[in-house]
Amino acid sequence: MSNCLRSAVRGGVRGPVPRWRARVRKRIQSIPRGASTEDQQMMRRAIELARAAATHGEVPVGAVIYRAGVILGEASNDREASADPTGHAEVLALRRAAAATGGWRLTGCSMAVTLEPCPMCAGALVNARISRLLYGARDPKAGAVDTLFDLCRDTRLNHRLEVIGSVMASQCGALLSNFFRARRSAKRTARSV
Repeated sequence: MSNCLRSAVRGGVRGPVPRWRARVRKRIQSIPRGASTEDQQMMRRAIELARAAATHGEVPVGAVIYRAGVILGEASNDREASADPTGHAEVLALRRAAAATGGWRLTGCSMAVTLEPCPMCAGALVNARISRLLYGARDPKAGAVDTLFDLCRDTRLNHRLEVIGSVMASQCGALLSNFFRARRSAKRTARSV
């Protein structure tokens, strides 16, 4: 068998990559394994909520809780407006979903959130018995799902969640980066005046 034929059989055909293949590869990389089209739709909704929070001066984080395509609760951060330290999008969405279902156990529900949950929010997800968590951007300072801790899959706890990270991570990360860049710029101009 010739070298050219061997490389073709192994899938090692060399040459320029067609443009369509590069687009498909980029799309596949932005959609982690296990995330469905419904999950992507819910993450888009969470991104919309995060954008709305940013317009009100809140850190742009949005969360959506859903089951079988039906949104049970959604929220964005409102710590500044409510002066409540627990005003994280995840906690507020959990409260609204519990009110909508009439109970605190949210088994069979999924949550899409734009930022990896902190320890408080990850603990609340475990206590609410959420089944799946999808998050966008990693949080290197307070991430309690993959980055600093692994609370959602800790075998010592009585409940564990399926976790799918980095869903639309570039869009979620860009929201946060742009928000904090604008905030730093505003502080610099205020100091110089």
